[in-house]
Amino acid sequence: MKQVAVKVLFYIIGLITIALGITLTIKADLGAGAWDAMNVGLTETIGLTVGNWVMIVGAILILVNAFIAKEKPDILAVVTILVLGQVIDFWMLIVLDSFMVQTFLYQLLTLILGIVIIAFGAALYLQPKFSLNPVDGFMVALQKRFGFKIGLAKTLTEAFALVMALLIGGPIGLGTLVILFGIGPVIQFFEPKAKNAMDKMIS
Repeated sequence: MKQVAVKVLFYIIGLITIALGITLTIKADLGAGAWDAMNVGLTETIGLTVGNWVMIVGAILILVNAFIAKEKPDILAVVTILVLGQVIDFWMLIVLDSFMVQTFLYQLLTLILGIVIIAFGAALYLQPKFSLNPVDGFMVALQKRFGFKIGLAKTLTEAFALVMALLIGGPIGLGTLVILFGIGPVIQFFEPKAKNAMDKMIS
């Protein structure tokens, strides 16, 4: 029972933390991550909130991933998109609604802080090995179906989101490139620390 409780705690705190980091990268206004830029673009073009689009796009991806991998839809991934979508809107529209950064230095610092927070949250949420965010599931589905290496699959999914974001006018910029190349190494930095913390709490 303790083991399950600790894993759920890491999973939920990880998702809440990721949502805060995503919000900061958007607020930095230097260019968001490809998928987040796509969601912001959808919000500005069609309406609804960024969190709503996280849930809508995530739901579509759950079905697409199942089709690509020739597996049943990962229904538990719905929890991931519901938590992420709701908490992103909480950070965006309530806590940090009036948060603005005026100078390039503060924009850059906000972007870097957002990346670090996303990576820390990702390291936490990956530890329990529960259902993946459908965006990560998309990468894994491509790997399973076509035998791509994980790096290539990740690049393809990010490229898809990047093209979509560009088509609908999402906030693509310097920050997008920094996130693309910077997020992986920072997750790798936090991952063993998160694993050790969870193992200690369980034992």
